[in-house]
Amino acid sequence: MIGRDGPSRLTGRAVTQEAGVATGLLYTHFANFDDFLLGYAVDRTFQISGLVAGLPDRAGSDTVAENLSEALLATPMDTLLALTRLLAFRPDLTAGVRAVLGDEADGLAAIEHAVARYLAAERNLGRVPSGADTQALALAVVAVLHHIVLSGETEAAARTRIRRTTGALTAFPASTPT
Repeated sequence: MIGRDGPSRLTGRAVTQEAGVATGLLYTHFANFDDFLLGYAVDRTFQISGLVAGLPDRAGSDTVAENLSEALLATPMDTLLALTRLLAFRPDLTAGVRAVLGDEADGLAAIEHAVARYLAAERNLGRVPSGADTQALALAVVAVLHHIVLSGETEAAARTRIRRTTGALTAFPASTPT
């Protein structure tokens, strides 16, 4: 619904109508609609966190660009789109997600932290230049993902752009000048 109609159209009635259940069912499980939205945001953030959690363990395998691309593409674009739009529309939910999942898990922050840890591991193996700012690179990777997700491209186009961009971001020179 969020991807199709946008977050401004979300109501308890719209959600239950879409699900084909009685409106009261939502309130059997949640105190109010805000609790439902928080539950949704926590669930989707937890899913995304789980999909990228193993990225640092891939250090030393495949190429840096392939590993990053696969981690970014593990989460379905519609999930990322819905979560990103919801958190942009309701930024107050971010604090609730942090309260439940921790400071490193508020929407796309889980991806950023996993990418930074992964790039640091690759730097320790010498596959990323020793002077590379892994935090800045991780932020750039997430910014690209955020832009691509919100641009509403087809899944195929988004995949192509993510692969191309991770390749460009990780095309490190063979030796870094001093």
